[in-house]
Amino acid sequence: MFRNLLSVVALLGVASMALAAHAATPFELKSVKIDLPDSDRMFPDGPGSDAINNNCLACHSAGMVLNQPSLSKQAWTAEVNKMIDNYKAPVASEDVGTIVEYLTALKGAK
Repeated sequence: MFRNLLSVVALLGVASMALAAHAATPFELKSVKIDLPDSDRMFPDGPGSDAINNNCLACHSAGMVLNQPSLSKQAWTAEVNKMIDNYKAPVASEDVGTIVEYLTALKGAK
């Protein structure tokens, strides 16, 4: 039993030395460069196009949004709110309803 205890103590000593050596190893941060799609395409003219162009094109291309499936007004509302709440999109609060109406008119579920 005493031999088993010594073995356990020896194993713990080796494990703690390995952890200490690992903790002392510096890590390196690397910069990553990404290229975002570049497009000068705007959303089609219509009621609310200024609001969506001014608020949404900072992060999305018009083409990306226009290629989304048709959604209900409720689903578009949830998507716009998700962009604001989860991704911190800087959408003017007074434009939210206008953007939802625009998306529903253009890409609303039939």
